[in-house]
Amino acid sequence: MQTHEIVRRFTDHFVKAGHTPVPSASLILDDPNLLFVNAGMVQFKPYFLGQAPAPYPRATSIQKCVRTGDIDEVGKTTRHNTFFQMAGNFSFGDYFKAGAIEHAWNLVTGDLASGGFGFDPDRIWVTVYETDDEAIALWKRIAGLPEERIQRRDGKDNYWDMGVPGPGGPCSEIYYDRGPEFGKDGGPVVDEDRYLEIWNLVFMQDERGELSPKLGHPPIGTLPSKNIDTGMGVERVAYLLQGVANVYETDLVRPVIARAEDFSGRRYGASPEDDTRFRVIADHARSGVMIIGDGVTPSNEGRGYVLRRLLRRIVRSARLLGITEPVLKAFAEVVRDEMSPTYPELTTDFERISAVVEAEEEAFRATLSSGTRIFDTAVADTRSSGALVLPGDKAFQLHDTYGFPIDLTLEMAAEQGLSVDQDRFTALMQEQRSRAKADAAKHKVGHGDGTIYRAVLDTHGTTDFLGYTELVAEGTVVGLVVDGQSVPAAPEGSSVEVVLDRTPFYAESGGQQADRGVLRSGSFEVRVDDVQSPVAGLRVHRGVVTAGTATLDSSVIAEVDVARRAAISRAHTGTHLVHAGVRGALGTSAAQAGSLNAPGRLRFDFTSPSGAVSPTQLAEVEGEINAVLQENREIATYETSMDEAKRLGAMMLFGEKYGDRVRVVDMGDYSRELCGGTHVGRTGEIGLIKVLSEGSIGSGVRRVEALVGLDAFDYMSKEHLLVASLAEQLKAKPEDLPERINGLVERLRDAERDLEKHRAEAVLASAGSLAAQAEDLGGVSLVAVEAPAGLGGNDLRNLASDVRGRLGSAPGVVALFSSDGDKVAFVVATTAAARDRGLAAGKLIPTFAPAVGGRGGGKPDLAQGGGTDPAGVGAAIQQLREAVRG
Repeated sequence: MQTHEIVRRFTDHFVKAGHTPVPSASLILDDPNLLFVNAGMVQFKPYFLGQAPAPYPRATSIQKCVRTGDIDEVGKTTRHNTFFQMAGNFSFGDYFKAGAIEHAWNLVTGDLASGGFGFDPDRIWVTVYETDDEAIALWKRIAGLPEERIQRRDGKDNYWDMGVPGPGGPCSEIYYDRGPEFGKDGGPVVDEDRYLEIWNLVFMQDERGELSPKLGHPPIGTLPSKNIDTGMGVERVAYLLQGVANVYETDLVRPVIARAEDFSGRRYGASPEDDTRFRVIADHARSGVMIIGDGVTPSNEGRGYVLRRLLRRIVRSARLLGITEPVLKAFAEVVRDEMSPTYPELTTDFERISAVVEAEEEAFRATLSSGTRIFDTAVADTRSSGALVLPGDKAFQLHDTYGFPIDLTLEMAAEQGLSVDQDRFTALMQEQRSRAKADAAKHKVGHGDGTIYRAVLDTHGTTDFLGYTELVAEGTVVGLVVDGQSVPAAPEGSSVEVVLDRTPFYAESGGQQADRGVLRSGSFEVRVDDVQSPVAGLRVHRGVVTAGTATLDSSVIAEVDVARRAAISRAHTGTHLVHAGVRGALGTSAAQAGSLNAPGRLRFDFTSPSGAVSPTQLAEVEGEINAVLQENREIATYETSMDEAKRLGAMMLFGEKYGDRVRVVDMGDYSRELCGGTHVGRTGEIGLIKVLSEGSIGSGVRRVEALVGLDAFDYMSKEHLLVASLAEQLKAKPEDLPERINGLVERLRDAERDLEKHRAEAVLASAGSLAAQAEDLGGVSLVAVEAPAGLGGNDLRNLASDVRGRLGSAPGVVALFSSDGDKVAFVVATTAAARDRGLAAGKLIPTFAPAVGGRGGGKPDLAQGGGTDPAGVGAAIQQLREAVRG
């Protein structure tokens, strides 16, 4: 049975059972605890927690998931995958254990003709939480399972939560017995290779805190209702129903390996080492394409760093298979072709996806080239010291600074007859992870920090946002937080967080900065400096009590800073125009990757894998969007269904989670986009948009910065005054300034070249006098002196070579030092006769370099280096004399 057929049967089964089909959420959701969506229930979490009412009592989905905790293990076994599909059915206070068991059993063991999977019921085993007698009784009654095929397990195996604070509950897992040829008798508790888990039924009833019930800690509370969350591994079911050995041989994965076989000329199954590489390519290609499809681009932090690791591991694995040509686009094409029946957006958005992978591959190939040079230097240093182990610090530097994979370092070191200090490398990696974890914890705003806010939400409900139509509104204080604690009152001078039941204040979101303003009552006043939404549906006003004592249940007038809101709204609307203009100029591969909408200015980040936007293109975009401002188009904002928004062609941002109802900001045929921010009523209200700059902020991601409204006018006014001043000083018309300035710059460069030539001639002219200072040390002529200060390495080498030439064929050593501030450069040159005596330039440097706090090296005839202690030149010269004298 093909994978797409498995997905179809699963969905049909639950739709017939009254479940609403819900599309897969993006892999990128606004959840501070997760880099990527890792389970089917993630998009439903607010319903489980009671933060929002579920729009349907039952749902089913096929969720794309990425789990990255064991990237390094992928390929080494056939069990680890980063990307997988989780088929699930969900109940929000509707059916519970009996319903979940009945639905699953009917689908798993139902015959093919009736839409089931057709598994032999005699080969099905289940596990339950150790104290869940109810589940055991239900399995016996509904499925007729004998007691010997129902096994109890503790929380580590049969309690489920997300690994972070949130919903959880005991679970029951369904296993399929693959047969005695795959392992021991005795059920899942004995052998989970033979008995393969295919479906987990979670009886979602608890809320866990920082400590998990999986480890025996009690939940911190119960959920508002008893719910069902199940997850069936689509790929696992596929390889069982397709009669293959593992996920990598299923119909959607094996074609990627086949493409790698075509490239490499090697065959999967012929070599354990090569098999690992084939599996890495197959898994990571799927993950990479799906992650890019949801709007992530490679970078050096967060999700972008994970993506970069995945893509670079593919390139590295291909290299180890002997593939030297670019491959990422070809692998992405295979993933697109195989996965698009379920995810059609992979086809419609493939131009952008392929551009991202091509740009990253090109960048990494350059990294491999530069990293190889650094590696070669590290190998030379290791050998020169007589060691056979490459220091772990060097391996870590290659990995951390240059993106050089450690396994590639290990392989290349082995080829050079060296090992690597992996213990030191591992220790440095752990230190880095600890620092990152500590930093993340310091900045974390997640479920563990949201208990107070959720309590307010549970008691008073969501904050009613009035800010689209009102900037002054009456509200009631339903929550006060000081220093992380809920309080009944906050005196004057307190830094406070205020939650209102209704507010006109916009909370920072979607790149738009938060409103500022004031909350006033008859007895107190709070200056609002920031507004955030730490829990979905709640708006928290952060500021300072400037008068009186703020108290719970007080009625306040909430007043937004009107001028600031208007300026931000102009910038936000301007961002939509810039987005449309850039996309029109560059094509669909230019997708928004971030933004900032602040008073009077905007920042727009977008994917541009093909590289920089030309000044001409940027000028055309600026002219085009200002023309739209002059047209003074009406800007309509309205809510509609997601299907209708798609029909209208509204742009949607990657990674955003949209509901069934969406808000559209519509500027007619120029820009139509889903957005929850605030905007002006007509384009003419913006006044002017002035693009200041465009540049790279990462691999394949560019940034445009612009000024809006009066800030743009002020900038252009100052720019005009500057141009007028330059024109007056240079006695030229403004339009002639570029040519006049270019001429001045060229003349200045000519003058600098002449000066450099004269300076070099003056330096070389001193060669004769320096050679005359040679002293005889046991038959060796030594010239060891301070040359003129400030000489660069090239001048110093030329001068040393000239002095050496003047020493003739006799044994001679020349050492020149040149100071420049707190640094000193030095060069050593030797004649052939000196080298015959064993006086090699590269070997002489270590005898004196420490005296100037430096190091260096080079060839026997010429070597150079530098130091940080010019005061030690005299001591260095004396140590060199002793070395030459022997």
